[in-house]
Formats: sequence, structure tokens, C-alpha cells
Amino acid sequence: MNLSFFDQFSTPYLLGIPLILPSLLLPALLLPSPGHRWINNRLSTIQLWFTQLITKQLMTPLNKAGHKWALLLTSLILFLLFINLLGLLPYTFTPTTQLSMNMALAFPLWLATLLTGLRNQPSTSLGHLLPEGTPTPLIPALIMIETTSLFIRPLALGVRLTANLTAGHLLIQLISTATITLLPVMPSISILTTLILLLLTILEVAVAMIQAYVFVLLLSLYLQENI
Repeated sequence: MNLSFFDQFSTPYLLGIPLILPSLLLPALLLPSPGHRWINNRLSTIQLWFTQLITKQLMTPLNKAGHKWALLLTSLILFLLFINLLGLLPYTFTPTTQLSMNMALAFPLWLATLLTGLRNQPSTSLGHLLPEGTPTPLIPALIMIETTSLFIRPLALGVRLTANLTAGHLLIQLISTATITLLPVMPSISILTTLILLLLTILEVAVAMIQAYVFVLLLSLYLQENI
């Protein structure tokens, strides 16, 4: 059976059962389990320090009303971070390469921030659709443009995460295929492509971390506008 480069993005099945749910639950096993002591081991200490650093970075621009979202946003960034990094391992599946899943994360959270603003400060939230001092003839056009840009936000969140991870996985597969193909023909070129593959893998680790951070950071900025 011939496999295409895009077959790695199809959901794997075992006995007719999709394995996307176990792959989503796997990151929970990497989180520290609660115990009777404050500090269990060095790994738990590092994880707690990293979680505190992320929470502080996300919550600093927000006021006290936005701190209610700290648990949700921190859990989301850890969830995306673990899934993106685990997807770089061999013979694994990355759920965040699926646009449907990313949109299922982006749209409800964006809608929650929007409804929060409309409930708490409707005048300010609606005022974002029309900049102050706009000439009267441009008011209808600007309202349409700002409304369109507002509804594009969840789509941009989902597409950005999907496109970056998909492109990285495709590049890794292309270069690894070229390395294996050139190995018996031109070993020196194959060594060069292996070095490129190693550098690209390191870059993809950084991209996996950055994209998880950017996704949650943009959500926190949308929340900041509405509180």
C-alpha cells in the first residue's frame, strides 16, 4: 500500500475505534499527581515552577476580573504544549494538526470572551467596532470591516495552529525521506540532509512550544479587551 505525505494527519484506528481520544488524554499522565507533601521530587518541582511561570506571564496584563480565567488558560496552554511535543515523537499522532479540533477549542473560548464583554461592559465592547473620531462617510464601512475582523479571530486562531504544525511535520517527513533515499546513492549528501533534519527537529520543538503560547496569549488579549 502506497502512503502519501498527508496520511500521517489521518486519525488512527484500532479495531474500528478512533485513537484520538486516548491521544488527548495522554498529556494528563505527564502532570504531577497530588500527594501529602509539598514537593515530591525534582520533576514535580520543575513542573510546578514552569506552571507558575506560565500563569504569571499570562495573568500579568489582566486585571483581577481576568484572574478567574487563570486555571482555564494555564490548563489549556499545558494541554496544547504536551500534545504538540508528544506529536514530534516517532509513530505518534498529533491531534492539533486537525483543524476541526483547533476550531473546537478556539471558537467557544473566543465566544466566551466576547459574551463576557457584552455582559459586563456592552458599550465599551461595541465601541471597539467604531474607532473614535471616524469621519461620518466612513462609519458604515469601518463597522463592517471591524465586525468581519472580529468574527475572523477564532478562524485565525485555529488555522494558525494547524498550518504551523502541519507544515513542520511535512518538512520533517520530506527531509527524512530524502535522507533515506540519498543514503545508498550519495552518502555525503545524506549526511548533510541528516544535519538539516536535526536542526529542523530542534526548530519544530520550539515551534510546538511557541504556537501553544501564542494560541493562549491571543485568547488572553481578547479577554483583556472585554474586561
